[in-house]
Formats: sequence, structure tokens, C-alpha cells
Amino acid sequence: MDVSTEEAEVGALSDTYEAALLANDRDVLGRMFLGDDRVLRFGIADVERGHEELRAWRARSPGVPATRRVTTRVVMGLAPGVVAVDLTFVNGDEPGFGRQSQTWVRTADGWRIARAHVSMQDAPPPAASPA
Repeated sequence: MDVSTEEAEVGALSDTYEAALLANDRDVLGRMFLGDDRVLRFGIADVERGHEELRAWRARSPGVPATRRVTTRVVMGLAPGVVAVDLTFVNGDEPGFGRQSQTWVRTADGWRIARAHVSMQDAPPPAASPA
């Protein structure tokens, strides 16, 4: 499989992930992460290590604001079977913007997120580009 095909597949999954975030669909979000003790997610004010910690956190998380909107997204193949997704987002008219990075790996069960990081920045959001 070539890099552009992998990037397209993971780009589509990134769209699915965003839709699940907005719907607070915990089952879909949980399935998108690698079911492994080595999965890692650095959140805005939290850290989850391992799939079970991640599922437990997601179960008690209130979800993202319904006004969340992706403003930029870059999908880049890093190696065969490894794709990074980096995006920025805004939450409606709230000040600042968020940043989200994910490392996706291809497994026997399909693409899964192995690493994720989310942070917020107080500065004005970067100029919008196609997501």
C-alpha cells in the first residue's frame, strides 16, 4: 500500500473520529484506539496510559463542546503502516484554539490510534485551511 493511500484512509478515519467526538460516542472512540497497555493519551488536564485507563476516562468525560470545529489538519505518512494526524480546532467563539496530534498504526484489525495529545493555546487560532 502506498503512502498516499494510507494517508487517505487515516484522513477518513480522522473525520469519523471527529464525528464520534461531537456525538460523544464513547464506543466508537474506544474502538479507534489501540487495545494495548502501551497506548498513551495526553489530554488537556489528564493522562491515560493503557486502553483500560483510556476507556475509564472516556466514560466519565463530559465530551467536547458541540461547537468544536477543525480549522487545520495535516495527515502525513511516517513509515509503512504509521500515519500522523495533526490538527487545530476552535470551540465556537471561545478564545484560543486547541491542538491535537495522533499517531495511527495499521494493525490486523485496521488502523488504530497508538498515541494522542491534546492541548489548548490562548493565542488567536491559526488561519483556517482545508481540513
